[in-house]
Amino acid sequence: MEQNGSSSAVVIEHKAYARIGLLGNPSDVYYGRAVSLTVENFWACVRLEPSSDLLILPHPTHDLVQFTSLSHLVKRLENEGYYGGVRLLMATCKVFTSYCKEQGIHLHSKNFSLSYDTNIPRQTGLSGSSAIACAAFSCLLDFYNVREKIDVKIRPQLILNAEKELGIVAGLQDRVAQVYGGLVYMDFNKTSMNKNGYGNYTQLDTSLLPPLHLIYAENPSDSGKVHSAVRQRWLDGDKFIISSMEEVANLALEGKTALLEKDYAKLATLMNQNFDLRRRMFGDAALGAVNIEMVEVARRVGAAAKFTGSGGAVVAFCPDGPLQVEVLTDACKKAGFTVVPVKVVASVLNEIDVRTLVMKNWSGLQTPKTNLFALPVENVR
Repeated sequence: MEQNGSSSAVVIEHKAYARIGLLGNPSDVYYGRAVSLTVENFWACVRLEPSSDLLILPHPTHDLVQFTSLSHLVKRLENEGYYGGVRLLMATCKVFTSYCKEQGIHLHSKNFSLSYDTNIPRQTGLSGSSAIACAAFSCLLDFYNVREKIDVKIRPQLILNAEKELGIVAGLQDRVAQVYGGLVYMDFNKTSMNKNGYGNYTQLDTSLLPPLHLIYAENPSDSGKVHSAVRQRWLDGDKFIISSMEEVANLALEGKTALLEKDYAKLATLMNQNFDLRRRMFGDAALGAVNIEMVEVARRVGAAAKFTGSGGAVVAFCPDGPLQVEVLTDACKKAGFTVVPVKVVASVLNEIDVRTLVMKNWSGLQTPKTNLFALPVENVR
């Protein structure tokens, strides 16, 4: 937080960081498992400032409504799409308010202005939309002083609900990673999900990770198209898709063990297997030639590589060390891709957040009035 010049008005700012799916994706929406991490390289920042009227401020670039010509407008829509972050801020406000009302959580009547900035590249599978919603949610928690009343365990579902308001199809993986920060192992097994309505989550020490690199393209394909056919086939009981998703989920479980043992040769093998399974399920046409080439550029120099999410960016690991990283960097540049070292963010939970995770018999969460996931966390240090 920072003061804006008035002793009674506090400006609140929160960041949420881009998410890399290290192993297990896309099984998180199929009763699977995932290992994910948040990275300092890319983020979304939301700023909340007390004001006389409630204002949702458009971003000068991402919510552009003034153009130099008709062709400028059309080109902008072709490259960036129709939607910026304003709709995410609005949806987050709506879901936040509705939940508080349903749970009997009092909100004061003061107003605010809400604005955002982000440097997360679009359509790269780095969870740019959920980062905006997550950062906005954190601002609302502090503005209304209800951080202790809204358990960390249910915040990812509320953020996902805000995105669902806008027709965004996704699972909990990204939101859990961004709410908790750092390196997180997630288990969405069917028994737990159906019986309790939540998965099991373990925060791992980020020092367990080897050096990783992020590869991304300037003009990636639309990651939203990747899910459609496979999701329906899974719902229809397609045995190949179901068994393949189980294999992907098992890679995350094996990956957790590999990280704890710092068996990085095993980790490299698992990362490659993860991409190969995804490719078998979705097919090359759905994944896109540019996305596949990013993986293959890395593999040609001996690095392990897989998508960070649904496509548009790749996470790579060079098991042979710095000299191999140099070769990878050169190969990516020649192919027209950007490559950067991954800077991992530690857990972003503060003392109040941690307290909500260990509180027992919280009256407002015993029989929730909304269908939310509770997310118990086990810390491994």
